[in-house]
Amino acid sequence: MQVSLNWLQTHIDLSSYTTPQLSDLLTFAGIEVEGIEVKGLATDKVIVAQIQSFEQHPNADKLSVCQVDDGSGTLRQIVCGAKNFKTGDKVPLALPGAALPGGFEIKEGKLRGIDSNGMMCSGKELGIGEDTGGLWILDADLPIGKPINQIVESDTLLDLEITPNRSDLLSHLGLARELAALTGLPLKGVRDHVKASSTTRTAKADEVTLAATDGCPYYTARVIKGVKVGPSPAWLKSRLESIGLRPINNIVDITNYVMMEMGQSLHAFDLDKLSGGIVVRRANEGEKILALDGQEYALLAEDLIIVDHQRPLAIAGVMGGEETGVIEGTTNILLESAYFTPSGVRRTSRRLSLHSDSSYRFERGMDPKQVQGGSDLAIKLILEIAGGVAEPELRVAGEAPALVSTVELDEVRTHRLLGIPTLTTGDAHDILEKLGLIKQSANAEKSLWTIPSYRLDLHRSVDLVEEVARVIGLDRVPSKFNATFASGDATDRHYDHAMQLRQALVNRGYNEAQTLRLISTPQIEDALGNPLAQAGAAMLKNPLSEDLTALRPSLIPGLLASAALNIRQGASRLRLFEVGRVFLKMPNGMVREEERLAILLSGPVSPSSWHGRVTAAADVFDLRGVVESLPGVSALETKALKDNGTFLMHSELKIGNRVLGWIAQVHPARARQIDARQPVYVVELLLSALRQGSTGPAKFTDLPRFPGMTRDVAFELPADVSHSKVSAFFASIKEPLLIKSELFDVFTDPTGTKLPVDRKSTAWTLTYRNSEKTLETAEVEAAHARILAALQKALPVTIR
Repeated sequence: MQVSLNWLQTHIDLSSYTTPQLSDLLTFAGIEVEGIEVKGLATDKVIVAQIQSFEQHPNADKLSVCQVDDGSGTLRQIVCGAKNFKTGDKVPLALPGAALPGGFEIKEGKLRGIDSNGMMCSGKELGIGEDTGGLWILDADLPIGKPINQIVESDTLLDLEITPNRSDLLSHLGLARELAALTGLPLKGVRDHVKASSTTRTAKADEVTLAATDGCPYYTARVIKGVKVGPSPAWLKSRLESIGLRPINNIVDITNYVMMEMGQSLHAFDLDKLSGGIVVRRANEGEKILALDGQEYALLAEDLIIVDHQRPLAIAGVMGGEETGVIEGTTNILLESAYFTPSGVRRTSRRLSLHSDSSYRFERGMDPKQVQGGSDLAIKLILEIAGGVAEPELRVAGEAPALVSTVELDEVRTHRLLGIPTLTTGDAHDILEKLGLIKQSANAEKSLWTIPSYRLDLHRSVDLVEEVARVIGLDRVPSKFNATFASGDATDRHYDHAMQLRQALVNRGYNEAQTLRLISTPQIEDALGNPLAQAGAAMLKNPLSEDLTALRPSLIPGLLASAALNIRQGASRLRLFEVGRVFLKMPNGMVREEERLAILLSGPVSPSSWHGRVTAAADVFDLRGVVESLPGVSALETKALKDNGTFLMHSELKIGNRVLGWIAQVHPARARQIDARQPVYVVELLLSALRQGSTGPAKFTDLPRFPGMTRDVAFELPADVSHSKVSAFFASIKEPLLIKSELFDVFTDPTGTKLPVDRKSTAWTLTYRNSEKTLETAEVEAAHARILAALQKALPVTIR
């Protein structure tokens, strides 16, 4: 929210505080200051000057040499590049030594060999107005030599991030109340518009009808006739423009002013365009309204709307309708001031993607007790600025809901929680009273407080303790260590395992990526084609943009997008991984979440080196080796899956009956789309499956004290017997002397000359060792023979 310090100064004198001090004060009180912008001029060295004459610069076609009267009695020579002035115009003149916005200091100098003793300025250069394509031409009646900062008021804007529970701070008056409590400074005078002042009467049934009191329990309306709609006075325009609002006309500007002044959102209808009285009801399914933004919106039965006897007039709490808006020809108006329940406004605003200053405040909750006060202030300003005659009484339908009550403060617990020895009960009570709370009763143990209607966030004793802590400063609350040891649970173990995987991959030269959980439908269609991702994507009903329409069913689309960005930045060797959550849409419409690990590999096996050797490109076996190096992965098996046009060498990864995930090469056509010059390989694994094989921290054994012995064996077997079956046999054989098996050769003959086409020959090296002694040849031969015999029984092999 934009806040003007000049506007605040109408409520509280902050002249004793600098802007940085105010920023720190608000920040430490829980009100984040996101930005500070200074408008206007602080220096008095920018003055009103009059151009007496000018001529073409002798050395530059686009420059003029001007003689300017600055009020000193001697003409000042200025070289200027603007062309929108004439002799006699009055313009801002920055004298040497003037500091302009952006830290630009004016100095005497020469432009193309001609002396220039200052600078004539545009409004944008002074931080006051927009760029008009030339100098800022001032009012001809302004006195020469008068500082500009005496003509145009400077201001400082604070950009505040207001938490959703502090709706009372969404106005200048509300923030002034907060600053009064934080600083101890008084508010200026008694605000006659804070409390209701007009007389009221119950609205007749043909005037205002509440047909949905759950969405609007309180509604007021007042008729003003004979108004003159036109431009707002300068002070009102200045107030709105100072916080970035565009003036429209005096009636609309007044409603916006009241909203920013005291937080009550209002709406003015053109009375002559209404047909019958006001009805507040739920919309009919499919009912449509043309809103003030020029868009037509289709409504649902849950949406709350304001209607007359013919058509919808406004979306309650969100935006008014264009057909009944106040325009230049309007002479009679009906002013609405109401309380709408936050949940309903929030639901409608988000579904329609229709957000306004009004909905922003109604969504967070307004003070029901200020509904009438806001109307009274607006009526007062309308009569002063636009004229007309107002009805003597305010039409009221329903009752203002009581959203706050009394809260009991536990004095003993307050001191125990804060732990500040110097804080007395009287000090705490003074702070609460400064915040607007009223003390009903008190004793040594408890006190009872009435909560002001605008503090909708105070419901419990601990809320009052927090208010005291905010005002005195959280830095005064001593820190204590009261935590106790808690044993690890499943969440801790899952986190530790994920960190173990991350560290293992980082140790192998991989970089962790973190991508968005929201992706686009085309991104899913381009990147996926594996069974684990075929469960479908969960689509968003109200996406933020066309690029964020679905929850990701896989980590691969995000990694491919990251790879594309890295490639376009000149990276040729990609080693990426991500640990994250995916969302799978089930047949019953529910969404299931899974934690996964995805890895992407592309480019040379090793980095480029000074000796200039070009290393081979990494392949799918390099990526499989990375998977096998992860904690808990052993005896990895692969099962070929059907290639679907998105992936090649698409295979399922398993350990026994446990499915780990899948591995594949990205199709070259897809790789070219991300500008990859080398093959791209990906793997996606289920963290739950990896955890099942995890044995905890790595265990180390002593180096062997005795040498091992090796034996080679070659055998023929059918070509359709997978390598994983043979490897699994050697891994499962219960031979104590066998410590390792390794494949070193595979031979096939597509012609069938040396070996039938449906057969293959493989050669393995088996390593034997005894940890207690040096092996003898006879022992090795006997063990080797037992293994070969078992091999021939377990698999259809022929020993060569």
